[in-house]
Amino acid sequence: MTKLEQILNIFQAENIIIADGFDDAIIGIEENTMRLIYSVKIIIEILEKEMSQEEAIEHLYFNIIGSHIENGPIFCTDI
Repeated sequence: MTKLEQILNIFQAENIIIADGFDDAIIGIEENTMRLIYSVKIIIEILEKEMSQEEAIEHLYFNIIGSHIENGPIFCTDI
């Protein structure tokens, strides 16, 4: 069972916003707001399978984090 499946089974919240394609980067959930927490490091690793590290970082910050979705996921810089 993936971490996302475990979280959805435990909390059974219908309005959890999921960043598509990054399930492996989920590191937890912020229980007060029911926002998933993603590892920036792991997202970059996932993106690097398709692009350079520089492109992956730019894509993450401009297209994913920069999308400013209300009550969207939390991105944790875990160096």
